[in-house]
Amino acid sequence: MRLPIQRGSLTLRFAGFAIALVQIGLTPEIVRAEEPLSYNEHIRPILVENCFSCHGADSASRKADLRLDRRDDAIEYGAIIAGDPDSTVLLDRIYSDDPEEVMPPPEIKKTLSAQQKALLTQWIKQGAEYEPHWSFIPPTRVPVPKVKKQDWVRNPIDAFILSKLEAEGLLPAAETDRRTLARRLSYDLTGLPPEPAVVEAFVLDPHADAYERLVDSFLSKLEWGEHRARHWLDYARYADTHGIHFDNFREIWTYRQWVINAFNRNMPFDQFTILQLAGDLVTDHGPGATPDQILDNKIATGFNRCNMTTNEGGIIDEEYIVLYARDRTETTAQVFMGLTAGCAVCHDHKFDPLSQKEFYELSAFFNNTTQRAKDGNVYNTPPVLAVPLAQDRTRFRKIQKELPVARAALATRKKNAKTEFHTWVQSLTEDQVLAVRPQETPLVDIAFSEGEGNATKASFLGKQTTIPLSDSTSWLPGPSGMPAALVNGKALELSSAGDFEHDQPFTISCWVKLPKEDGNKNFSIASRMDESNAHRGWDLWVEDRRVGMHLIHKWPEDALKVVAKKQLKPDVWTLVTLSYNGSGNPGGIKIYYDGVVQQKPKVANNKFKKNTTRTETAPFVIGSRTKGSPAKNLGLTNVS
Repeated sequence: MRLPIQRGSLTLRFAGFAIALVQIGLTPEIVRAEEPLSYNEHIRPILVENCFSCHGADSASRKADLRLDRRDDAIEYGAIIAGDPDSTVLLDRIYSDDPEEVMPPPEIKKTLSAQQKALLTQWIKQGAEYEPHWSFIPPTRVPVPKVKKQDWVRNPIDAFILSKLEAEGLLPAAETDRRTLARRLSYDLTGLPPEPAVVEAFVLDPHADAYERLVDSFLSKLEWGEHRARHWLDYARYADTHGIHFDNFREIWTYRQWVINAFNRNMPFDQFTILQLAGDLVTDHGPGATPDQILDNKIATGFNRCNMTTNEGGIIDEEYIVLYARDRTETTAQVFMGLTAGCAVCHDHKFDPLSQKEFYELSAFFNNTTQRAKDGNVYNTPPVLAVPLAQDRTRFRKIQKELPVARAALATRKKNAKTEFHTWVQSLTEDQVLAVRPQETPLVDIAFSEGEGNATKASFLGKQTTIPLSDSTSWLPGPSGMPAALVNGKALELSSAGDFEHDQPFTISCWVKLPKEDGNKNFSIASRMDESNAHRGWDLWVEDRRVGMHLIHKWPEDALKVVAKKQLKPDVWTLVTLSYNGSGNPGGIKIYYDGVVQQKPKVANNKFKKNTTRTETAPFVIGSRTKGSPAKNLGLTNVS
């Protein structure tokens, strides 16, 4: 049997108010008896501060298996008797003087004030009604309060502000000057300082609606949408990188632009919400919707692709698919519902009305994407929506229609080509085959290996001959102890060799040894170049001990020049090979040192327009160009 604990207080009635004079300190608490108390405003803060840590949602810290955060549980337990404060155990415990009985217990160092006890007593007497969190209570329009200084009020919001100021015995601050107001408005609406001319125009604006006109001018700026979008994109967890592992670049900026445009168009929020959550599923785009508008509606679903992703090899794919769905669910709940739904991932939410089951029911809507667990460490992880630039969209849509026809034609061609190819092969004659096969016998092969005399052996398409050498050419030991030429200037010239057109592929190779001294940094090893005709032709070039090539129609406005990055070692024999594939592009030139291709050569000139490189009259020269760029003390042998 429960024995009631006597509560030490005296209640007096005066002029419609209940005045509770509590023995402890005799502090008066004035409460309007005719107005019900609000649980959220008056009672819940008391219980949160003093009771819920032991009698709330957390089962791990709950004492006596009592919950005071839920009305039904508190009444069923017997802690609260709605409408009967004299029979309510809760009040017996908070009014008790017995340290074994009083709540909160002395060891937690919390004590209810007389005012708080009186509020709890009146609340229970009024029926102990609970309220959901304020965010779950539909807002209702309250009447505009009456104020004394009516001339200060310009709109209903002013009346609420002034009412509170008057209740506190305060006066409104003086209206700020226009320059300060313009600065505040600009930062608030665009995030940027105002232009001086805008401020001056506002200061001098005589219109009664000058302020509204200034607001409209800021709202019409592109920066308005950018400023508001900056906050929304934070909610949407937008980023230009993937976020996990390599954190590589992610190309999703078209969604960012969609958000900016949505704010600048003042898009209705319901449409703003639907398109971001399910723009790809919308079928009714409205009357007269253009292809661009339909594409933009799909771009809006970038909201669901802003989750962090990874390409780490050790992950469990299914785990990350679940994490991605969880991320979308939590973000949607936070952004559009104002709920911290993430608490319900592992258990029923302790504070919000959301169970664990309901969380995963909601997540099912976001678990149907074809996004893979690994992002591939690429900027456009599938699934991808191709978004052409505005100026390219008309042509892009035409191409989309043309593609099926082109693909069908390609498939037909592939089907028929094999038969046609076999027919063509069977019809070829021996001469035709020889005409198209690769050149196996060098066009020119010059030995430079005699070791004495003033001539060298040469071969033209396999036909042997002897070519005289210039008086400046002498001999030195070559690679592997064989003789080689020591070239100083033009060693020989041939009138009928090496006059290639720009679309003819060719290769030239030779053994070279550059002297240690660098007195002659730039020279030509071999060339077919007409220097009197804007250097038309080509050459095998050395520039600061780096091998390169010129291919020229007219220098420098119609020419190509490529030079290796690596230098040749001085006084060391090196097999140099230059290969050109006839493309007229820098990538068609390959330079080799001792059979090793030189990576990423320098493109010194890339203006070649694929005009003719034939010289007609200039000879093929070894040791220089036709008139200049001579080699000095160059070891040379086996030019082919």
